[in-house]
Amino acid sequence: MTTSPQPPHEPHPNHDRGLEFDLSTLMSRRSLGMFFGAGAAAAALAACSPGGSTSGAASTTAAATGSATATATPSASASATLTRAIAECGVEIPQETAGPYPGDGSNGPNVLEASGVVRQDITSSFGTSTTKAEGTPLTVTLTLLDNANGCKPLAGAAVYAWHCDRDGKYSMYDAGLENENFLRGVQEADANGQVSFTTIFPGAYKGRWPHIHFEVFESMSNATVAGQVLAVSQIAMTEAACTEVYATAGYESSARNFPNTTLSSDNVFGDDGGIYQLATMSGSVAGGYTAGLNVTV
Repeated sequence: MTTSPQPPHEPHPNHDRGLEFDLSTLMSRRSLGMFFGAGAAAAALAACSPGGSTSGAASTTAAATGSATATATPSASASATLTRAIAECGVEIPQETAGPYPGDGSNGPNVLEASGVVRQDITSSFGTSTTKAEGTPLTVTLTLLDNANGCKPLAGAAVYAWHCDRDGKYSMYDAGLENENFLRGVQEADANGQVSFTTIFPGAYKGRWPHIHFEVFESMSNATVAGQVLAVSQIAMTEAACTEVYATAGYESSARNFPNTTLSSDNVFGDDGGIYQLATMSGSVAGGYTAGLNVTV
């Protein structure tokens, strides 16, 4: 990236200590009346990541079991991907830690109240800086579904997404990046409950499987004032895509860190291997990657 080199990234001592730790902080400023219901559907059907069938070494999908029970009807403009997502909807997205670098006001700085945070392309900082995070292009699409309402698309909901750069560092927190806010942004779900972000492939750092954080809000107005949260979770990158990306120039530190943590040993995804959070991915280093995930709340 365009910033000057920094010392190797060491995870915050409180990094991903767990949902209970996060809630003790979040409760001081948020009403989480709907927050605790999102883990209740453990016996429901498994959700399948959107994105259709994929090919190539970087392609993978989360497993799905059982038969479809959802009855929601997508809009006339809905894609086959969304139709399938609704049909296979059932298991709510696991609630996860937001980690020590959320930038949502729960742990220091709050980017959500900044003018410019609502954007589709999150590769660059906004406001007083235009620094761009360099890396392999990645487009992330989330499909939001309302489990309590027949898995209808959550049109009008909002997603705040954030992740580390290719060196495993977080804007707004890591040394030298305190005045940057790249790789953070908010989008409103369209009529099909979908949001999309243009970003870069995240790096791998000590102790964690490569991932993207996100929070789901009931509306755009709630998101931009850090209001009521419907879900806090993370997207897991696929092993094949990580292996390909981290073999390229610029991801040297990620190449060193990646082999040291597996999905099963990761302290967030390890309980179930990330089955409901593993993105469907396709693409290449040369052409960029796409990642898709169903988010049932």
